[in-house]
Amino acid sequence: MELSPLKILKDVYGYYRFRDRQEEIISAILNGRDAVVLMPTGGGKSICFQIPALCKPGFAVVFSPLIALMKDQVDALRLSGVQARYLNSTQTQSEQMEVVRELNEGKIKLLYLAPERVNDRFWDFLAPHKVSLFAIDEAHCISHWGHDFRPDYRILGEIKNQFPHVPIAAFTATADKKTREDILSNLNLHQPKIFVSSFNRPNIRYIIEDKKNSFSKLLDFLEGQTDESGIIYCLSRKSTEGLAVDLRNHGFKAMHYHAGLNQEKRGQVQDLFAKDEIKIIVATIAFGMGINKSNVRFVVHMDLPKNIESYYQETGRAGRDGLESTALLFYSYADVIKLKRFVEIDDNPEQSEIMLQKLDDLSKMCNFRVCRRKFILNYFDEKANDYCGNCDFCLNEFTEQEATIQAQMALSAVVRLRERFGISYVIDFLRGSASQKIKPFHREIPTFGVGEKWSQNQWYQVVKSLIQQNYLARDGGKYPVLKLTEKSGDILRGREKFYFYIKKEKVLTAVEDKPGELPFEKDLFERLRVLRKKLADEEGVPPFVVFSDKTLRDLATFQPQNLEEMLNISGFGQVKLQKYGRHFLDEVTSYTELHGKSSPTPLRKKVTSSQRKSTSPSDTLLETKRLIKAGLNTEEIAAERGLAESTVEKHLAYWLAQKEAPLDQFVNPEVIELIKNACQTHDILKLKPLKDYLGAKVSYRDLKFYRARSKGIAG
Repeated sequence: MELSPLKILKDVYGYYRFRDRQEEIISAILNGRDAVVLMPTGGGKSICFQIPALCKPGFAVVFSPLIALMKDQVDALRLSGVQARYLNSTQTQSEQMEVVRELNEGKIKLLYLAPERVNDRFWDFLAPHKVSLFAIDEAHCISHWGHDFRPDYRILGEIKNQFPHVPIAAFTATADKKTREDILSNLNLHQPKIFVSSFNRPNIRYIIEDKKNSFSKLLDFLEGQTDESGIIYCLSRKSTEGLAVDLRNHGFKAMHYHAGLNQEKRGQVQDLFAKDEIKIIVATIAFGMGINKSNVRFVVHMDLPKNIESYYQETGRAGRDGLESTALLFYSYADVIKLKRFVEIDDNPEQSEIMLQKLDDLSKMCNFRVCRRKFILNYFDEKANDYCGNCDFCLNEFTEQEATIQAQMALSAVVRLRERFGISYVIDFLRGSASQKIKPFHREIPTFGVGEKWSQNQWYQVVKSLIQQNYLARDGGKYPVLKLTEKSGDILRGREKFYFYIKKEKVLTAVEDKPGELPFEKDLFERLRVLRKKLADEEGVPPFVVFSDKTLRDLATFQPQNLEEMLNISGFGQVKLQKYGRHFLDEVTSYTELHGKSSPTPLRKKVTSSQRKSTSPSDTLLETKRLIKAGLNTEEIAAERGLAESTVEKHLAYWLAQKEAPLDQFVNPEVIELIKNACQTHDILKLKPLKDYLGAKVSYRDLKFYRARSKGIAG
């Protein structure tokens, strides 16, 4: 008799309700349908194939790309009372024979394997058994167009021929349209159901910083991440080794990881990180695929990734438990130039063009004045608001800088070069580069080197801003060139001034608890972390396998006083309650006896992810809107909500842009009329010249609010 998915969710995983589309996905698989599931890292993909395996007779075969991921998932399942095993190259022959014996005796419900184990003998091995499901994790690896193509995955296309009536479920966190089509084609799926969950990770704060003085900025950032786990990505092996040494010299528990280390050393470093013995891994992209560690609080990119898919997947290794986490990227145009050489493939011009376009898309995200989250979600064909409230663009203020002369230089260079060259060449021409790629007759042009005083990155900012403001255009093709537009003449002839925007410098800090976050006892949380580590060491598993940080936070928030209340904490299923309940209950009750129960929140029902998750950006916007409707001004709203007035002003600009707030409540009607009249001769999109024209009568704040209301631009 098949068990209820909801009962398994409660008893095994300790949750009382499914998230997002989990229940729908599980239902499709249980009904025998093939499925392709796109769900963000930390979105609960594993439950979507583990629960069907536990519901149906027989066992599920799970293909997973990395040994470490298999071990973590199997350890976690076994601690929850699930019969799970893996077969891989780390096991001795006798250990593998033991797994086969248990399989023959019907003692296994989930069998984890790497795709490279699949051959003709493998199909013969499976033939006599009752296979309930084939689950393929990291399914984008099967696509030649995916960012992490693995040839071994292609053999999985044979599954449907060998087992035509067994459902196949393919899971990935990152796949554009072309990659999705490739997954469907290569796996030979039969009328699959496609599930695309939101790519949004609201708990991750996206920050992009100029790469200048990046190590100093990194140290500032890490000072706010005391005793938290994080991954720092570098482009080269040498960089990982050097940065790890520098961090250790500054007192951080850091080690490096790259493909040049032997397998034993890589396993050792990964194990130390999983068990919280070291806090920071400095790695190349060789580290991380399939990392199951749920309490990674930050991911830093010291160098630019190759595309948005890679960036999204790597940043997605932070905050898998749903708690606030940070993704920090250091950007420079020099990295773009360097990566162009890596992604160009001489024998495959079609794929080379795709990779160059993907790199250009990532570069746009770093340069354009746009919400980072919106850019990422739009890239994956998902709509998003202009304001997310949790990225450096939405949280920072920008100042305008005039660069009319530099803009004229850049446009003139495009003219002199007859609109036949791309950004890199134009910038090298402006700076008077000694590079051999500059044609000799171009060095004879009088304006060659006219912009030598500006850095490569500064020129890149100007050119990108010219493109974004439609004073320059880029044509298509593998090597796009710069072209003038109808608007170019306004700058060249001095009819308009040119401005670009500079982000105000802010010290990088850890993500603080957001307004609306339920209060928790930090001292109790630390005591629970120590207890978890002790129990995990006794079991020989990573601490997060015992319980996630989220579960410990809930314990420190609600402070249950008996085992019945403990069952209402997310993460406590029947098996884990029996195994660990008394240990954690004793820690909580001893703390509350000493300090008193400080949390006013009663434990009446199961704590769901929606209850314990911090206020989302949309929620905080709605709260500001409520106070706007109540007639409060920005200063009063800021005081009421405990927010900076600049944050409230961003919220208000958003609602003004949506036509959901009255402009005259916040801008004097006489000032509105002044701005309206000035806009007959001045462009509202260029605030500084408009401010210079209007003088002290009008503030930048007034102009931004008017622009939001009239043009629908909240930024």
